[in-house]
Amino acid sequence: MKKFIVETYYTCTFKTVHKINDLNEKTLSDIDQRNDGNVEVIDVKLNNRKTKKIGDAVKDKSSESKENKSDKQIISNKIINTEKLHKLENESKLKVKNKARFKMPDRRKGYIQKAQIGDHKVYLHTGEYDDGKIGEIFIDTNKEGELVKALMNNFAIAISLGLQYGVPLEEYVDAYIDTKFEPSGNVLGNDRILSASSILDYVFRELAISYLGKEDLAHTPSIANSKNLTEDTGDDKFLKIVKNITSKGFVRSNLEEKLVDLSNVRINLKTKT
Repeated sequence: MKKFIVETYYTCTFKTVHKINDLNEKTLSDIDQRNDGNVEVIDVKLNNRKTKKIGDAVKDKSSESKENKSDKQIISNKIINTEKLHKLENESKLKVKNKARFKMPDRRKGYIQKAQIGDHKVYLHTGEYDDGKIGEIFIDTNKEGELVKALMNNFAIAISLGLQYGVPLEEYVDAYIDTKFEPSGNVLGNDRILSASSILDYVFRELAISYLGKEDLAHTPSIANSKNLTEDTGDDKFLKIVKNITSKGFVRSNLEEKLVDLSNVRINLKTKT
């Protein structure tokens, strides 16, 4: 004799009536936990009915058990991954919140480099912190429309803000070196750069040479000698002092070539009687 199991699925709609003496938030929040209500069945709906063999039912129960375990594992993994994601998001927000801007000093060092790319003149202004690190740039051009000038000005502001928030200059150099758009061509007025594929290529090539010492980006050799400034000789001490008050980008670390030590020069001033 074959045996079968009949599974019937219903949806039951009912209401529970509770009597309360006082209407407040606490009573309403706990009302679902009470068991003193009157239950009234409103509707019973037949959803589905399945017939299975007992042998199949045993197998199905085993498979259902495995599926339930698998589902629970998936849900557990999702919960763990969600918690990790929230933790990472909170850590990221905390890092962004704690990221400080290092504002430029009111009186700062820097230099202005005038150059010509093709028929276009470009003026690069830089601002430095007290330790010689670059913290801002300004880019002025001629023969450009108001739109291009405004874009270049705001681009320089964005770069300056990034530098002041700690973005390394190397990142900008890697991003903008060898970008190609007009004006481009031969460069006049810069002793280290002879050509550029765009204004941005020229600007960040100049900054890389002046502030990062990337001689591989220059088209002419450096005139700096190999004198070691770490020795405590009298001349070196003088150069170190001057280095603290001189634009690092302007001298490109060629202090010995650009500065003259007059500390031992005596000047006799005679007054007329």
